Amino acid sequence: MKKINLIYKLPLLLCVVAVFHSCSDPEQDFQEPLLEEVLNQRSIDYLALGDSYTVGESVAYGDSFPAHLTSRIEVDYDLKVNTTVIAQTGWRTDQLLAAVRGRESAKYNLVTLLIGVNNQFQSKPFSQYETEFSELLEKAISFAGGDSNKVVVLSIPDYFYTPFGETNGDSEISSEIDVYNTYAKNMANAIGVTFLDITDITRKGLDQPELVAGDGLHPSGIAYAQFVERLYPFVRSRLKD
Repeated sequence: MKKINLIYKLPLLLCVVAVFHSCSDPEQDFQEPLLEEVLNQRSIDYLALGDSYTVGESVAYGDSFPAHLTSRIEVDYDLKVNTTVIAQTGWRTDQLLAAVRGRESAKYNLVTLLIGVNNQFQSKPFSQYETEFSELLEKAISFAGGDSNKVVVLSIPDYFYTPFGETNGDSEISSEIDVYNTYAKNMANAIGVTFLDITDITRKGLDQPELVAGDGLHPSGIAYAQFVERLYPFVRSRLKD
């Protein structure tokens, strides 16, 4: 029976978050899975940091990507996953940083980070994102007991490819999100944190409307399940003390 701690969900404007190292052959990352170490543990602790994309705005919590990931680990490894979500719809990097700044270092087995879309949506200076994302990345590592290998950054989804984005924006949204994601990837890679690109999944939203939630803006549970299909191979190799 999973324990889920939620710190989230005020229906603000928009949302997002992030984490991972893109890899052409993710199988390479877990050719020798740490099954024995994982199975010797009775439970693991997982921390998900972000915004509406982590909360799973407009879908049931069970359809969010942290919930999908939690269930996948529990079923495959017969483990209890203690999942903590620190995220709210509409949060920018400064708001997430304020929520975690006073928290002490910990030793989570896994930390995911997905943040930045609201900085872009609200036209905040990119320099603010650069500074605060770097701080959040360091904080995420401290929550992982100082082990950067246990942190995954997810790329920011592209909301232009949604009914809301198509009606209220233009292709400049995609260009700006690419800039944010390139910075996050470079920062993550520079300090040994995995960066996972899931943006291309969300760019199918207009051609595959089942990937968009009922609000016409956020990813659907189907899209989040696809995030986890990419995320899980990397997570598998990191389930250790």
